[in-house]
Amino acid sequence: MKIHYFQRYHQGEDVATANTMLLLSRLYQYSSDKFYSFLKSICAPDSEWFNPELSFNLQENAPKSRLDAVISQQSFKIAVETKLSDWFLKGQLQNHLDVFGKERYKILMTLAPVHMASDKMEAVAEAIAVHKKENRYKMPIIHVNITFEEIAEAYRNVLDDRDYVMLDILDDYLDYCYHDGLIAGADSWKFMRMQLAGATFEFNMGQGVYYDGVHRGFRAHDYLGLYKNKSVRAVGKIEAIIVADASDPDNIKYTVEKGKLNNDRKTKIARAIEDAKRYGYDLRKDPQRYFFVDRFYETDFQKETKYPPRGSRIFDLTEELGTRDIPNAQQLAALLGKKTWK
Repeated sequence: MKIHYFQRYHQGEDVATANTMLLLSRLYQYSSDKFYSFLKSICAPDSEWFNPELSFNLQENAPKSRLDAVISQQSFKIAVETKLSDWFLKGQLQNHLDVFGKERYKILMTLAPVHMASDKMEAVAEAIAVHKKENRYKMPIIHVNITFEEIAEAYRNVLDDRDYVMLDILDDYLDYCYHDGLIAGADSWKFMRMQLAGATFEFNMGQGVYYDGVHRGFRAHDYLGLYKNKSVRAVGKIEAIIVADASDPDNIKYTVEKGKLNNDRKTKIARAIEDAKRYGYDLRKDPQRYFFVDRFYETDFQKETKYPPRGSRIFDLTEELGTRDIPNAQQLAALLGKKTWK
């Protein structure tokens, strides 16, 4: 039975906020360095003046003496307002600015499944400018308008493949976000999900299907890559996603999440259940999600670093290819075969 770190029994802004704060607190407890790297990446990625972490300075002058060392930390405060849609109210956000005082770094974070509309962004910027002038703040008030998906992405970027526990926590957070509709799939066209496919690779290639437990959370994606021996070895475009509960072999229950259910796909699911027994997998024990592609095309998208990935990974193909024009799966496989990743 999978352990959940984030509650799913209640919906609403309070739960979304509490779960996100729990995610961040777990990162801080795990590694303060990674937490501050995450914080800088979402608040002021290009600035040199934003430095909220501890600093260690030797031989620092005091007014009447010279200290051997000083350990210090700049104060900061992040005021968070969470919405389940772009329903931010200017007056409410303006009132939130009163929470700031003498902190060096003042950050207003607006968190939602989608970005704030441009006219609302301008209104918030105007309110911040007025508040800053009235209170004579020397340092700017930073407005971070961010989505749940971007929180998860920035979180993943500060982890590496050996941060096993934190990756599990992030997976469960993503699962919660998808469960509660906090992550939209409108940009799925540009994402490829990489899945480990060692023992089952030949079956996956031959049948054009990959399966995974339904408890796995994932970001919406149109492409699927199969990883084996330090490289993504195959790529296919997803045509259908179907959940099959085969606990009763005589009455398999199907749930179509994308595409269509037909006899060919039912047959491939049955083949997958039988083939999995060769590797000690019982796909009837728990519901499985089956990803059907048009065809898997061979590639060799190699991993540069020595540590193998622990699980799935999402690639933004617009970043990997340097273009927003994603080619068909066959051409994509050829292009990725000339590139590497870390």
